[in-house]
Amino acid sequence: MSYHLQEINRRIQTDPKEFVDACDAAYAEKIERAARAIAENVHTCPIVLLSGPSGSGKTTTAMKIAEALCKLGVGSQSLAMDDYFRTVDLRTAPRTPEGDLDLESPACLDMDLLGKHLNALARGEEIHLPRYNFVTRVQSGPIGRPMRLSKDEVVVCEGIHALNDEIAAYCPDAFRLYISARSVVVDDDGNEVFKGTWMRLLRRLVRDSNFRGTPAAATLDMWANVRRGEKLYISPYKNKADYQFDTALPYELPVFNETATQLFQSVPEGIERFDELRQVLPALQLFGVIDHSLIPKEAMIREFIGGGIYEY
Repeated sequence: MSYHLQEINRRIQTDPKEFVDACDAAYAEKIERAARAIAENVHTCPIVLLSGPSGSGKTTTAMKIAEALCKLGVGSQSLAMDDYFRTVDLRTAPRTPEGDLDLESPACLDMDLLGKHLNALARGEEIHLPRYNFVTRVQSGPIGRPMRLSKDEVVVCEGIHALNDEIAAYCPDAFRLYISARSVVVDDDGNEVFKGTWMRLLRRLVRDSNFRGTPAAATLDMWANVRRGEKLYISPYKNKADYQFDTALPYELPVFNETATQLFQSVPEGIERFDELRQVLPALQLFGVIDHSLIPKEAMIREFIGGGIYEY
């Protein structure tokens, strides 16, 4: 899908609040369609597998699907695949071709434990969730909070590897959902002026700065391995999804504009992806600016800029 640069800037100038609300309403329609499809599958299998690359808005999307399911009379619980990361053992951990830890690899996950837990939940049994400490890189094992599904209730399992064949083998009847921000922006002549992958990079850049204290240079340095992981471990499974949708919002680049520009300008020359930065920054300047105060507290984009109603 493509958005038009001139139309985005025109709507910013004429009525930015109406523009934001219209974009959010279109996203809400996608959520509602996904929820209806999940509700139709609940008696076949109560497991929902939600996947998408970094910066797709998976966490907020999962929360909004839960809200939509509730309106349909279907309860839901959430399960974060991140808690199923294995304790990092530097001797056996997967590595990139450059010899760095490959934290994007599905081999970092305890797939066997996750699969057994999903099977148990599908049978109505109780499980105890593990917890993963990203600072110490240690998994606690299944000693966390208990979880059991009641009748007419689903569990939304969210993570980048949720559609991996190893997981699907445990839950062949699960409802599979794939999301990504993949729209591009074109000019009046149809020339691409902003890539979909750049949109997700901005989301990651702003979120990492706001909530993880990660400098822009460090996010850019990690981005090459993130993109490599997407191509190897995530994209090959997206066409196995029962439902897919694009989470890109036409108004988000004007929302990110000022913050992302400042972050990019803080990046020193010489980092690995600096040449790409030279392309992204001028492209970002083609857009106007939307003040954050116009963004509703419940908007998906609040996952990245902060100030929303959801807890992450």
